[in-house]
Amino acid sequence: MKKMKFLLALWIGKALMLFCNLFAKGRGTNMPGANSNRIMPDFIGQFTGIDTDKVVFITGTNGKSTANNMVVHALKNAGKTVCSNLEGANMIGGIATALIRNSTLFGKVKTEYFSFEIDERSLEHIYKHIPASKICITNLQKDQVQRNGEPDYIVQKFRKVFNPNVTLFLNDGEPRAKSFEDLTEKVVYYGVSKTKYSFVKDKFYDVTMPCPKCNDKIVFDYYNVDNVGKFHCSGCGFSSEDKVDFYAENVEFSDHSSFDCNGFRFTVTNNEPFYIFNYALCIAVCNSFGISNKELQKGFLNFKNIGGRMETLKYKTKTLKYIRIKQENPETLQTALDYIAKDPNEKILMMGLEELKDFEPYYTNTFYAFDVDFESLKNYNIKKYICFSEAVAYDTANRMIYAGINPDDIAVLPNDSDEAILSELDKTDIDNVYLITWLKKYNELEKSTQQYNKGEN
Repeated sequence: MKKMKFLLALWIGKALMLFCNLFAKGRGTNMPGANSNRIMPDFIGQFTGIDTDKVVFITGTNGKSTANNMVVHALKNAGKTVCSNLEGANMIGGIATALIRNSTLFGKVKTEYFSFEIDERSLEHIYKHIPASKICITNLQKDQVQRNGEPDYIVQKFRKVFNPNVTLFLNDGEPRAKSFEDLTEKVVYYGVSKTKYSFVKDKFYDVTMPCPKCNDKIVFDYYNVDNVGKFHCSGCGFSSEDKVDFYAENVEFSDHSSFDCNGFRFTVTNNEPFYIFNYALCIAVCNSFGISNKELQKGFLNFKNIGGRMETLKYKTKTLKYIRIKQENPETLQTALDYIAKDPNEKILMMGLEELKDFEPYYTNTFYAFDVDFESLKNYNIKKYICFSEAVAYDTANRMIYAGINPDDIAVLPNDSDEAILSELDKTDIDNVYLITWLKKYNELEKSTQQYNKGEN
């Protein structure tokens, strides 16, 4: 009876997937699996052909999509078959959809390896049905406060999952992630050494964190990205490792950046500091699956990250460089500002932080901007700041003013009108423009600039 129920759920899922492929492609990443799960709550646990020793879960606040894409690309480049949720549907519906896509009509999964990006809140439930042998933690930051409250909520959920049978791949520079080392003897540490972009904080708005082991103060000797770096606890001595298993060292940033890891010099195409952590994690995971460094190097040279994170728009003579951020934690905003800092040319910064419309009641969230180094913006050769948003344009401008930015250089647009935004851009002859906002607003501006460009032609 249970087998027949599983087959019914599977066939309905495959039918819905076919429908989505033909008529609703945007819904095909989650909807088929979500409906199969409604029919059978333990649906994903009924598939056959899954070797849990070849299953890796990648979870955490930031970087899980990129890291998962890297691992899948590296494995495929080495000639392996992989089942994954590359589209980013990282809850149980997305996992079920990936399994449906890669299985036979009788539920046997045809791939050799399994790499899944997992939502932090969903890890416990998914692990019950697919006990992955490898779980990677990128970092745990303040994020999605409407859902999570604060990071220790996720820490407690994770502690219910981790056990001595799991190999944990832990970010050595992130205290919450590293604190799970006590839950298993199978720990693989990865990290990045100090680079030319590493920094220290000594500002009024700096926010530290309590030690996840003793609640005393965590002190960072330096940061490589926001809230990730070399650290130690001022109380119990909990700290980064002296020797990290997979440590990216001697990092050189250029069009093709490079670094050393365990005696091998890797050359990579992505040159942002946070990407180096993802590369180190990818090397650690793939080496554990028997993929050689030479094979990884070949894959790194043609790796392209998922779209929508960094894009370019043309408007008249101006080039708008869009950097997508997650509007609920400081790390992605800090990373965006770090990226802008690398450009020495005169520029305009447009920032549109928005009301968060995850589920009702909608809310605004600006606290994370106080965890970010806005003070350094004064050194980035930014000639004009444009703050737009129906909800928090003035809040964004005030944060800039608190950081010492001249109010005369800030334009405030308390709306989301494309016409008003582009009109404000027209007031300056600087063509180098950086845009930080959420994806929906970027898509709207993309349509508006395309319409303008068509009209010009």
